[in-house]
Amino acid sequence: MTFELHPQLEKDTTLIGEFPLSLVLLHRDDSVPWVILVPKKANLTELHHLPMNEQQQFLIESEVVNQALESLFTPDKLNFGALGNMVPQLHVHHIARFKTDLAWPGPLWGSTKGEYRAPSIQQDLAQCISTQLSESPLFVAR
Repeated sequence: MTFELHPQLEKDTTLIGEFPLSLVLLHRDDSVPWVILVPKKANLTELHHLPMNEQQQFLIESEVVNQALESLFTPDKLNFGALGNMVPQLHVHHIARFKTDLAWPGPLWGSTKGEYRAPSIQQDLAQCISTQLSESPLFVAR
């Protein structure tokens, strides 16, 4: 089977680029910087379903994203999580959290206003994150 991005992820995100294993997406929610990695594997729902070498590759890619978010935004905390209750396709959230954000200290899920960034602001933020991620030889901007 061919990999296809889940329609909900397509709707809620902007493609920033990709790593060897994963797509790099920027969530459109305007509450915080929120990057999502999606392994480019058809019908994948759980990280442990990947072979060990691909699990390790995924962790390397996640580390690059977390370092970029930390460098760019100096968050109070980085959240990292895979829920998949509503979108079964494996996707892992990398979220820069701040003591001043609207959901702190609780989770963002169900706590944001559900408002998307203006397209120009989304594009500027995507470019900023892409530029930072481009410091890694693993990342290819899109």
